[in-house]
Amino acid sequence: MNTESKSAESMNAMAEQTPARQDPGRHDFAVVDSEILLEAPIIAVRRDQVSMPGGRVAAREIVEHFGAVAVVAADEVGRICLLNQWRQAAGQRLTELPAGLLDYADEDPLAAAKRELVEEAGLEADDWALLTDMFTSPGFAEEAVRIYLARDLRAVVKPVSDDEEADMTSAWVPVGEAVEKVLAGEVQNAIAIAGITLAAQVLLHGAAPRPAETPFAIRPTRLAKRREQQLGAGADLKRIKRA
Repeated sequence: MNTESKSAESMNAMAEQTPARQDPGRHDFAVVDSEILLEAPIIAVRRDQVSMPGGRVAAREIVEHFGAVAVVAADEVGRICLLNQWRQAAGQRLTELPAGLLDYADEDPLAAAKRELVEEAGLEADDWALLTDMFTSPGFAEEAVRIYLARDLRAVVKPVSDDEEADMTSAWVPVGEAVEKVLAGEVQNAIAIAGITLAAQVLLHGAAPRPAETPFAIRPTRLAKRREQQLGAGADLKRIKRA
């Protein structure tokens, strides 16, 4: 057998031993097994065993989440309401938007946003629009947040707050100045950065937001459905026993 024939046979043998790979962008990352590692009031952690290109199965830890809503509240002169709140994970106070979890079973996102705007800013609004839906940390967490733009505002009685919210302050900032704060690194909360920059496109440059009733297609559901089965329809999904 000549050298070329031996080389061809060797290459064919290697090809038979190597798992076939699909074209990039077409693989089905199927979950072949899954287990819950942690159940806590506002999150859970699960480990998925995921089929990878080439036939390998790899473990991926995922933070399950209820999803959340946030609100850019803009007054008639183009100022927006920004909050300053302590965040234990960050170890500092952050500039943020009024926001909160979708932590009641089957809660409508717009209703949740209206509730949070009252509770955190003492405001109600007659005009609501959708700025964006976004994943906050898709490398390891399911959390998705819907950000609204609220206009035609009026002040209402703000409920008494507790815990971190009892220390929270608020300020009205022109939207252009808020963008400057983002660019200067003074705003480090990703949801606030997205909301401020998108609101500026609407308020300063005439961009058209989407209707507030647009379906929240990326809203996470796995944790909420499991808690609803345990606690019942309409329940506060945080009310579980701590481990």
